[in-house]
Amino acid sequence: MASAGIPMDTGALTTVVLEGILYGFSLLMFMDTIWSLTYKQHAQDINRSITAVAILLLLLSTAHIIMSIIRVEYGLVEYRDTYPGGPTAFFADLSQETYVINNALYLLQTLLADGVMIYRCYVVWRSVRVIILPSMLWCSVAVTGIHAVYSMSQSGSSTSIFVPELGTWVMSFFVSTFAANLLSSGLLAYRIWAIERNVATVRISTNGTMMPIVRVLVDAAVLYSVALVTALICFLCSNNGEYVMVDMVMQIISIAFYMVLIRIAINRKHSYFSTAGANTETEQGDLQHYTMKPLQVYVSHISRSDSTSAYE
Repeated sequence: MASAGIPMDTGALTTVVLEGILYGFSLLMFMDTIWSLTYKQHAQDINRSITAVAILLLLLSTAHIIMSIIRVEYGLVEYRDTYPGGPTAFFADLSQETYVINNALYLLQTLLADGVMIYRCYVVWRSVRVIILPSMLWCSVAVTGIHAVYSMSQSGSSTSIFVPELGTWVMSFFVSTFAANLLSSGLLAYRIWAIERNVATVRISTNGTMMPIVRVLVDAAVLYSVALVTALICFLCSNNGEYVMVDMVMQIISIAFYMVLIRIAINRKHSYFSTAGANTETEQGDLQHYTMKPLQVYVSHISRSDSTSAYE
């Protein structure tokens, strides 16, 4: 099946540039995430599991951008004059090791991020039944993704990703991960919103509200979903822009994940300081209340007996 859109060599170069920009944002947000998770925290208070996930996402993102650069260097420099068909044919070859490795990294990134979202749903809902459908979708992502990557590695140099034999698995992968992410994010945001609505009636002030977390969850889900839908549309139209979008989604996954973590950390610190401030004011008020009483008694005692020592 013939593809449309930008030439493959142009698309590969565009991919590296755009992915590099997103990787820069992802790297900055990773540093901010680690700072938010560890700043003024005791070693035993640091969430090691979330920190490990953030590090894994960075490692996968870094490996992907490195492989993208190597792939461009191979296609445009090293094999430019020796590969049959030139750079265009090189980048269209699905069986190239660099392309297969990049898609395997993308699959691992997707499974990791979707798995964390499903686990968050379980923690918030405290119910296994709630995550049954998201877990089934996650398994669908794993099966379709593994089959698609394996098929690419076994395909011939002239095989297109848009052929029905391979395209069916790729499209199923996109639909499954889109549904899993949308469902998990929706369940998580709804649960937090419902809890917030229940406690809002008894909260004294607006400090410590969880609504900023809900908004960031929605923003992250929309960002990721728009990127996936764009990639799916390009795929359905047999447009080479699909290659560009998939590599960009790799970095968007990390960015969306870090967005949520940073917002949670900020919200936690604001809640802590507002609670500490309220406790300090209460303690100061109580201190003034109780320190005045001994003073009154002491003065009264002196007035009744002038011979009493002031040190008593």
